Amino acid sequence: MEVNEKPVYVYRGNYIESTHEVHIAVVDTKGNLLHYYGDPMRPTFARSSMKPFQAVPLIQTGAAKAFNYQPKEVAISCASHSGEDIHRHTVLHILDKINLGEDALQCGTHPPRDQEIYKALIRDGKELTPVFSNCSGKHSGMLATAVHMGEDPITYRDIEHPVQQRILKVIAEVCKVAKEGIELGVDGCGVPVHRIPLYNVAFGYAKVAQPHHVEEQYQLPLKTIRDSMMKHPEMIGGKERFDTDVMRIFGGKLIAKGGAEGVLCIGLVDQGLGIAIKVEDGNARATSAIGLKVLKDIGFADQNKSWPDDLKSYEEPAVTNMRKDAIGKIVVDFKLKGA
Repeated sequence: MEVNEKPVYVYRGNYIESTHEVHIAVVDTKGNLLHYYGDPMRPTFARSSMKPFQAVPLIQTGAAKAFNYQPKEVAISCASHSGEDIHRHTVLHILDKINLGEDALQCGTHPPRDQEIYKALIRDGKELTPVFSNCSGKHSGMLATAVHMGEDPITYRDIEHPVQQRILKVIAEVCKVAKEGIELGVDGCGVPVHRIPLYNVAFGYAKVAQPHHVEEQYQLPLKTIRDSMMKHPEMIGGKERFDTDVMRIFGGKLIAKGGAEGVLCIGLVDQGLGIAIKVEDGNARATSAIGLKVLKDIGFADQNKSWPDDLKSYEEPAVTNMRKDAIGKIVVDFKLKGA
């Protein structure tokens, strides 16, 4: 049986078991679509990849300054963290500074990605709490903004709340989407999530990469967020997380942020480019390989000729069984189109 050409192949042994369709947009700071694959205008909930934009009001309102936010605290506000000690302690420190308890977080909870932390919690007979949620940093930032502005910290998740209205305005103006054209859903952590074309997500990331290309009111907030993410990549994900590792490896050259349902976004600092990736079926297992393929295809690898060995496990991820044996691999095979 013949298999039509696909951008992603999942092998079990020597045989293709599954494939994935992909959409990619590469955009510069002027809004030019330079490269694409699939449908670069696909309406997309970029999920947690939108967190850098959701953190802008934290800086813009003066809340971060009022509460003496450090760069790692700005970074955790953009994070989908693994629940490691450093992540939880940072969020709890923020809550302490704004004089709220952990019960103020309305992000829900889930087992942390860091399994050793989870096992220790079970051994100690303790319960999961909201600070373990990968979105607790984002929520603490929203709460800090509400407290600083004298707004109700209980209803901060509601779309009508000033916290969410500021975020809506940021996304509309930075990503250049008409406010009334932004479609809304509810994210996994209970706050509004924004559905905009993939192109506009990439356009926004280009501006985070080079904030001097945005309106003056957004330049300092985006620069602060960009620099904090690059200074503290360990806060964005954690151990053995692609966005953390790729920022660490290419220190100061890019920002990266994954999102649920097969989303990955990258901003290239020197080039002023934004990259937005969406796997059509929502499976995220190939996003790192897709992202690295895009970086190579647009010439980023040529400017970093010593392509680090640390990236090999992300370039061609292994398919493993329950014994942790490598019994297959994920291969990306596509060619970007020029717009």
